[in-house]
Order: sequence, then structure tokens, then C-alpha cells
Amino acid sequence: MFCPQCGNKQSDELKFCNLCGANLFAVRQVISTREPDDKFDWSKTWVAEMFMSEAERKRRNADLERQRGLTPEIKRYNEIKAGVITSCVGIGVMIFLYIIGMAIFRGGQNPPEDAEIIRSMWVAGVIPLMVGLALIINGLFVSKKIVELEKRQRQSEREALPKGAEQQTLKAANTSEFVHPGFSVTEGTTKHLSVPESKQ
Repeated sequence: MFCPQCGNKQSDELKFCNLCGANLFAVRQVISTREPDDKFDWSKTWVAEMFMSEAERKRRNADLERQRGLTPEIKRYNEIKAGVITSCVGIGVMIFLYIIGMAIFRGGQNPPEDAEIIRSMWVAGVIPLMVGLALIINGLFVSKKIVELEKRQRQSEREALPKGAEQQTLKAANTSEFVHPGFSVTEGTTKHLSVPESKQ
């Protein structure tokens, strides 16, 4: 069986995909419980995605991102965060290569024509540094305008809705937030231990 989420080949005994964690047991149940007289719907397969127009594909991806809580604000924050991490990696690579290059140069066991190349190895760290700075600049300035356009578009959509009808949207994803369920499965199961048994 192939995993429907990541496409990795899985053995039939596994309940979950060992690559992405998809529930293969549920997929097998859906496949086995399908009515025999149901017609196969090609519009729900990857074949339909091949024939989608670019505008339809973009609209579908935007809807999926909205359902997952990936707002432009979250994307902008992630872009700036990636830029900071990439820049720090570039600085680290530059420092590492500078120390290694100077150690090799001071060792004196290299030909004189290679000395300048060895001393300049640290320049390779400039590439991730510049990529990180570009991500930060893009997140701070360009993505800010995208966020503002998205806010204006949402505002105009809200104004276009009839009075009293509000669009239901998911809030932004926050993995540090835990929701207390308000009840427990084991709540009250040990109450009988405190009550003395009546002798018969």
C-alpha cells in the first residue's frame, strides 16, 4: 500500500505511515467499506489536479492555507524568523571557515600560491548571510504590504456580507496553547473505593 499523504510504500501490517504518520488503518477501512455500486469520482484524485488552471490551483491553495490558520501575518513572521536563522548560520560559517583557514595558513605546509585562497575561504559564509538578510528585508518590507492588502481584502469581504452574518475562520495556529478538556475519562471511577461495601 502507498501512503495517500506522502506516497511512501508501506507494508500492510502498519497502522500508521512510518514517514509522515498518516493513519493507514483508517484509509484501509474507508477503502474496504466503499459501496460496490458507488461510481469512482475522478475529481477527487490527483488526476483532477493535473487539469486545474493556475488560478484555480492558487485559489485552492489559499483556501487550504486559510483553513490551516496560515495567515499572511504568520507567513511574514516565519519568513523573518527564517531570515534571522539563515543569517546566523552564515555568520557561523564565516567564523568557522576563517578560523580553519588561518590555522591551515599558519601551519606553513601549503604552497605560497594557495595561501591567499586558504585565507579567503571564509567568504563562502557570505552567501547564507546575504540570503538571510534578503529574507529579513522581504519579510519586513515586501510582506508587510501583502499583509496590509490581505487585511483590506478581508475588511471589504466583511463589509460585503449581510448584516449579522459573520464568516467563520480559524484562528492562527499556536502550538504553545493547550486547551483544557473540562472533563476526564477517569473522573469518578474511584468513588466506589471510599464507600464501604454492604455485607449481604
